[in-house]
Amino acid sequence: MTSIPSAYTEGYARGRLADASLAERYVEHTRVGDATLDPVMEEIASLSQNDLHRFIKAGIDEDEAGLREAPAALRDFFKNLEEPTWLDYDAFNAGVRAFHANTTNMLVAFVCGTLIEGFSTMIAKSFATTGRVLNRSTARRRLMQNNRHLLEVFFPGGMRRDGDGWKLSMRVRFVHARVRYLLAHSGAWRAESWGTPVSAAHLGYAMTVFSMRLLEHSIALGALFNREERDSVMAVWRYAGYVMGVPETILYTTERDARRLFEIGHLCEPPPDVDSASMANALIEAIPVTAGVSDASEQRALRTLAYSLSRPLIGNRVADDLLFPKTRTTGALFAYRLKQRFQRLRKSQQVVRSENFSQLLQISVYDEQGMSYRLPDHVYSKKSSHW
Repeated sequence: MTSIPSAYTEGYARGRLADASLAERYVEHTRVGDATLDPVMEEIASLSQNDLHRFIKAGIDEDEAGLREAPAALRDFFKNLEEPTWLDYDAFNAGVRAFHANTTNMLVAFVCGTLIEGFSTMIAKSFATTGRVLNRSTARRRLMQNNRHLLEVFFPGGMRRDGDGWKLSMRVRFVHARVRYLLAHSGAWRAESWGTPVSAAHLGYAMTVFSMRLLEHSIALGALFNREERDSVMAVWRYAGYVMGVPETILYTTERDARRLFEIGHLCEPPPDVDSASMANALIEAIPVTAGVSDASEQRALRTLAYSLSRPLIGNRVADDLLFPKTRTTGALFAYRLKQRFQRLRKSQQVVRSENFSQLLQISVYDEQGMSYRLPDHVYSKKSSHW
């Protein structure tokens, strides 16, 4: 086994007591990035941002003429993309239907539970070092980008090669590879302590949170799923993770497998520090602005609600580590479920789906120029060109 990043020494010992093999695999992947794309990004690092955008867009959009001028390494990357043998597009159908029937609950679960748990890991170091999510403005755009990705992944046909869910997942892969390159060459990243920036371990962990934990949080908020729908949601995110470059050696296979990886990964991770707290609280603070609430008192009320729902979802220990306020949470989830159930009784499923879809559209990023594949050109967000 390769050397353990020092930040993981204590966590690895904890993880080994529960599952030695999985703990070793998880910690090994903290030193792994994207074995296929990272070397390509090294080779094309000198390209201007405009050329990077143009060539990546051509590759993702299957524009052969536009890609012809790209460096050979990038052409080969797109040429060699393959679908995994286990891929079954029909397996996504039940999950797509379930998502659009439960969008409000899944969106709240995503923002108040899933994203927060993701930032409770050392992946927050990458964001903190680059300054990508530090204030309400940047956190708002981050939230809206995540909402857009969530919507497109669960759009009918969204994960097919020409679907926007696939394209945005591939865009995320390129962003991660670019951030890894910039951090690795910045002198600001402490590899011996923290491992690889945006590591495969963190992405594998994130996929368990986006899938299995998203289901659990959604159910806690009142969403309803049968077994087929649960399996389907897991299948959608498994393939999305594959497209995003998560190695199959750390990519879950089933919901049970995802839960075990989440549990052991959580044990291996060091407790959330000030960077995790800063990221998580910035997201909560950005919720009212993202939702279009401008009145100050209404903003405070919405943030209080978000904290009161987040704490029981992620657990008091994690919430305390993230420096969340000690809000009153008794009955918060029950009251929220009751409200959602009452609204369902008043409206038909078709109306619920339509309103859910409209709501998600309004709080997602849709730039006028279309989907952007621009990448950061400086390690620090404030010094980078717009992307």
